[in-house]
Amino acid sequence: MVDRLVAPGAAAPYSGRPSHAIPQPRTVGMMLATRARLDPDRIAIEISGGPSLTFAEWDHRADAVASGLVADGLRPGERVGLVFGTRSWVSYAIAFCGVLRAGGVGVPCSAEQPAGYAAGVFAHCDARRVLDPEVLAGLERPAGSGPPEVRVRAGDPAQILYTSGTTGRPKGVAATHANLVFGAATHHRRRRLAHSERFVHAFPVGTNAGQTMLLNALDARPAALTLGRFTPARFARLVERSGAGSVFVVPAMAIELLRSTDLARYDLSRVLLLGSTAAALPPAVASQLARALPNATIVNYYSSTEAAPAQTSMIFDESRPDSVGRAVDGELRITGDTGAPMPPGDIGEVWLRSPFPREYFGDPAANREVFRDGWVRMGDLGRLDADGYLYLIDRERDVIKSGAHKVSTLRVEAELHEHPAVSEAAVFGVPHPVLGAEVTATVIVREPIEPTTLRTFLLDRLASYEVPARIMLVDQLPRNAGGKVLKRELAHRYAR
Repeated sequence: MVDRLVAPGAAAPYSGRPSHAIPQPRTVGMMLATRARLDPDRIAIEISGGPSLTFAEWDHRADAVASGLVADGLRPGERVGLVFGTRSWVSYAIAFCGVLRAGGVGVPCSAEQPAGYAAGVFAHCDARRVLDPEVLAGLERPAGSGPPEVRVRAGDPAQILYTSGTTGRPKGVAATHANLVFGAATHHRRRRLAHSERFVHAFPVGTNAGQTMLLNALDARPAALTLGRFTPARFARLVERSGAGSVFVVPAMAIELLRSTDLARYDLSRVLLLGSTAAALPPAVASQLARALPNATIVNYYSSTEAAPAQTSMIFDESRPDSVGRAVDGELRITGDTGAPMPPGDIGEVWLRSPFPREYFGDPAANREVFRDGWVRMGDLGRLDADGYLYLIDRERDVIKSGAHKVSTLRVEAELHEHPAVSEAAVFGVPHPVLGAEVTATVIVREPIEPTTLRTFLLDRLASYEVPARIMLVDQLPRNAGGKVLKRELAHRYAR
């Protein structure tokens, strides 16, 4: 089978300590086969209070699923829907790798999505076969069935991941094996997150953050430890009990942790890395995390489903609190209206380029709009400083055009977060008969406070046209499955 890395020589037990680098994996199946050969008994994925999965088991069971799919008539390139919940990460990992080993294309979808969402996604990409935990259990072939004889190449499609849909209809982003395995370790001493035995996350299946964690489980040194449902207490307790050295969150989770008392209740002193993804961390939130976890490095990652694995990475720095960092695993530039690069300091559109670009499935018009010669138009406005650090201004569609001014919602939100009473904030524009749009904010607070007090606080920090005309105190903000605030829903809800 071409999709497997076969160890040369006699089939002697492997020590787990290679004396030289291994070949660069070309497919996801090869990544799994490599880990199964080098670390067969090492735990790859573990669910809190649930099952765990070693690399040997993962490899064997993925083979069994692949064999079952091929025997059932799966064709190379056929899309397969994967509907799994956060309590089923072990089953999902087996199903995903099994589909790819059979030459199929995995289309992940969280079981926690609203009814009908998966049906729409699968209809869009023509995924006529769907796996869930029950179907998977009946698909695995008896032991000894072996892997199917399927040729899988680096350039073959591997997954279609649907965007969050915060600025429009979700789009299916197709990635090849080469895209997913880019940067995979080729030596045991170079494996990522080597400072701990476990890393913890609570991301759902079907998100870019979740898929990143799955690839981390395949390639990083520690085991991936997940929990079924995120709450601050459960998350902090799990981190303490597991002794995890790395934890990954989205900003909404970080804010919930800070708003609770759980960071102080549990001993998280062994956490050496906290990574935040999916959206930029407000500077005040990053600073609070740094104080709450003094032994941890706080890292903010910026990318998109379309641009991955290209991203920027920023270790929180008090001298650059609002930067999202410099380019990693790709290239970064700021462009003008013509697409030409702009000099440091100028505000323009953020573009990222991946070494193995992705594309939208079945949407040539959107591909022409977003993907340009390997570059991805991120839909964000930003600027670079002289050292190449990126500063985001706002989502291009979220910028509020109020009268003669353009207002950055990220800037207003960042200043709201500076007030000690503010826990969460979302800023958006609503239609105005004279100005065109009116700056509006919804805020979750830690303690009672009047909206007029918050407006007075902002008057000393923002231009008058940036201060929200209305500030509403709310109990929660509408979010998608990936934790991003649905500003379009807020704008519709609070339109006058």
